[in-house]
Amino acid sequence: MIVTTTGNVEGRPVVQYLGIVTGEAIVGTNVFRDMFAGLRDFVGGRSGSYEKEIRNAKNGALEDMIEQAEDLKADAVIGVDLDYEVIGGDKKTLLMAIASGTAVKLG
Repeated sequence: MIVTTTGNVEGRPVVQYLGIVTGEAIVGTNVFRDMFAGLRDFVGGRSGSYEKEIRNAKNGALEDMIEQAEDLKADAVIGVDLDYEVIGGDKKTLLMAIASGTAVKLG
């Protein structure tokens, strides 16, 4: 499955638009990770545990989107957009990743 943020696939004309496909993934954080991330923020540097969770959420959302496109018998998903939202309050924070694009048949 070709997945691209561009509106086309070079050398492959779009012959049919099959519709918008989306994928969502929600990952939780925990108190220990939050505590160590806060310490990392205080002393400086990157928070590897949060970066890993963001990657996991992104990959999960993309996998769900691709699965929808495969169900439509698409050759590609074009115009892919990734969005992230934080859900929750002080006690529990969730990260939601959303992938959306247009499933297409290519010539």
